[in-house]
Amino acid sequence: MKTLDYYVLDVFTDQRYKGNQLSVVYIDHELDMEQYHDISREFGYSETSFVTYSTAENVFKVRSFTPARFEVAGAGHNLLGAVCLALLKKWDIFKNQGEAPWVLIGDVKVPLKITTEAGLPYVAMKQSQAKIIGTVPAGEIAEAVGLSIDELALNNFGINIVQTEVPHLMVPVKDLESLEKAVSNKSLLKKISEKFHFEGYYLFTTQRSDQKYIAETRFFNPGIGIDEDPATGTAAGPLAGYLEMLGYIKKEYDYLILQGKYVEHPSTIRVNVVEDGIWVSGSSTIVMEGKIYL
Repeated sequence: MKTLDYYVLDVFTDQRYKGNQLSVVYIDHELDMEQYHDISREFGYSETSFVTYSTAENVFKVRSFTPARFEVAGAGHNLLGAVCLALLKKWDIFKNQGEAPWVLIGDVKVPLKITTEAGLPYVAMKQSQAKIIGTVPAGEIAEAVGLSIDELALNNFGINIVQTEVPHLMVPVKDLESLEKAVSNKSLLKKISEKFHFEGYYLFTTQRSDQKYIAETRFFNPGIGIDEDPATGTAAGPLAGYLEMLGYIKKEYDYLILQGKYVEHPSTIRVNVVEDGIWVSGSSTIVMEGKIYL
């Protein structure tokens, strides 16, 4: 009987049982699409990553799927956890790459920076520059997240679709009370994202409880089967880019975003906007490992 090694990590945290849960499966060749979907559904986490090292291309390759049969393209917790796993297990995934390590997520090359903090690998993933590609009326969003239009008023920030790799809607929220009160109307959220051509909803407020964070956030993405995600790197990058465009943060500075507090998996995402992109970084810890039977 064929078996595969699997691991479960908590991502965007340095503590077990915090952060965003990610299952990672090591494969030595591509699986059938149904196998990817079956395994991802069996784990039931927001995403499952499948990893392998290509000796022909000298690169660590990652493919990620949600339980709803959706393949994830961006560099978020799905990629960060996979790379942290390789480093924790001391897999030699950067051989012959010189001093500028990189990995593939699908067919997209993602540059990395690798450091160590508190004895754990700390991985920074470079996303593209953020760009605003659209907007959504406040009235449509208010109903879909259970808030009033007034509760979506924050510093005159607009409700805009922002993209680095993946387009997400940046939804400013007045304060922490309103952020906690928000609820996901799945059917309405799906209709709006299909109508305006983006993926998820990143609700954020700069009225945070801890001043070390620039924002506290929540992420809803029912269109790909994610009710609420504890950490979303593909949305944190666009948020950082958006806040820099608005003049709220500066280039070349590290900032922290808090996500996952309301699902009891608090996650810390570090962001740094540079001239040619955005670095999104964090760490991970391993909490389980075992065998999958095919």
